Amino acid sequence: MVWFALRRTLAALPVICGAVIFTFVLTRLLPGDPAANLLSGPGAGAADIAALRHQLGVDSGLPQQLLRYSTGLAHGDWGNSFVTGQPVLAELLKRLPASLELTGLAFVLSIALGLPLGVAAATRPGGFVDQCCRVVASLGTCLPTFVVALAFVYLFYVVLGWAPEPTGRLDPLLDVPPRVSGLMLVDTALAGDFDAWRSAFSHLLLPACAMALFGLAPIVRTTRSAMLDALASDAIRTARSLRLPRRTILLRYALRGALLPILTTLGMVFSYLLGANVVIEKIFTWPGIGSYALDALLASDYAPVQGFVLLVALLFALVNLLIDLLYGFADPRVRLAS
Repeated sequence: MVWFALRRTLAALPVICGAVIFTFVLTRLLPGDPAANLLSGPGAGAADIAALRHQLGVDSGLPQQLLRYSTGLAHGDWGNSFVTGQPVLAELLKRLPASLELTGLAFVLSIALGLPLGVAAATRPGGFVDQCCRVVASLGTCLPTFVVALAFVYLFYVVLGWAPEPTGRLDPLLDVPPRVSGLMLVDTALAGDFDAWRSAFSHLLLPACAMALFGLAPIVRTTRSAMLDALASDAIRTARSLRLPRRTILLRYALRGALLPILTTLGMVFSYLLGANVVIEKIFTWPGIGSYALDALLASDYAPVQGFVLLVALLFALVNLLIDLLYGFADPRVRLAS
């Protein structure tokens, strides 16, 4: 199992290196000049902009910039923001718990709703539950994430008034708890401030539901398809002929047989949610890595965008490694064949 994990880890290294190089080149090809954005006042001249470009190190050729950036990464230096001057790695690590909290809750909601719906749809193909699952899957696939988020804000905050104002992680009138984990639900619980915990949960729920609808569609479709194949297998027909309980057949045999494609989809969904949180965080003023990268992109601030992509690539590799390890535990033939 250790050799299996090592092989998967080494296979992720070219992907991470490719993401670093691709993002570096792409940010330099995008329109916009960081020096011109920083010196946007009326008194800035061409000489001032050229001097600032030299100070920022963006006046040299792409190979020289890439070499300097790669050397910094090898020493643990992800660069500094042109706008704030702060280290990018420190800013990303500071904001990462907020993004993981939002993505994690959305992922849990997607699984909690998607797996039962997919199983129920597979047990009665063409029935009412199956038709509802198809509608949910179609909506989750066709509707952009920002449309769902804006619709939720308008319905639950503006019209019904059930949700709090979409401005951050906590009510501004409440005290922020001492930072222990960076996860607001955990920190408020550790501080014993249950009013802040309820406020944090109410601020978290609406954006998480908007993201969960995006992740719900592929989970429902894959679970339904995998369960249909599993229920049509010889093993399930044998189990039915032995008159085993229906619950045992579904959960112990059919769902276990359909586990590999479901695990693959869960890994993809979590990766999708990490990318989708950029828009969600901006709409709900969520202080995560997505909104940080989007603000940097609008300001032509290269280092935060590159750091965001590198961090997400590392998380992708970690998730894929975890899914591969779960493959090995779920089906030993996968581990032995590798």
